[in-house]
Amino acid sequence: MHSDNLSGAVNQQERLDAYIAGFVDGEGSFSVSIQRNPSCRVGWQLRPEFHVSQNPERKVVLEIIQARLGCGIIRENHSGTRDTSLVLVVRRRTDLALRVVPFFEAHPLMSPKHQDFLAFADIVRRMDEGVHLTTEGFFELRRLALSMNGGGRYRRIHVM
Repeated sequence: MHSDNLSGAVNQQERLDAYIAGFVDGEGSFSVSIQRNPSCRVGWQLRPEFHVSQNPERKVVLEIIQARLGCGIIRENHSGTRDTSLVLVVRRRTDLALRVVPFFEAHPLMSPKHQDFLAFADIVRRMDEGVHLTTEGFFELRRLALSMNGGGRYRRIHVM
C-alpha cells in the first residue's frame, strides 16, 4: 500500500510538471534583454529573464509555478496601465541556471518556443562560465539573444 501512495505521488508530480510546461508553452517567455550599462566592459549587459503571465483571478497558477520552481517574484505585468495582468518573473541567474533551465530540460516545451528555450539555456550556461565578460563572448551571446523570439513586438534594437 505504501508503494501505491508513492507511485500516485510521483504520477501527480509528473502531471503537475507537464501542466506547468504546457502552461508556459502558451503563456511564458524566455528572453535575454540587452541593456546599456557603462560599468560593463562593452558598455552593455545581457539580462536573461523567464516570465509567465496570467490574469489576476488566476494568480494561483503563478503561485503554483513559483512554488514548484522555488524562485521568482509575482508582480503586476504593466504597472501604471489599464492592463491588470500579473507576471511571475525570474531574473536571478543562479535561479535560472539551477532551477528554471533544468526544469524545462526535463519537461520540454512542445511548440517552436522550445528553440528559444534552447538558445536561452545556452546563454545562461555560457554566462555562468563567464563567456559574456570578454568582448568577443559578449557579441557572440548578443547575436544568439537577438536570434530569439523573432519579430517580437516589444523588441527595440539600438545601434551598438
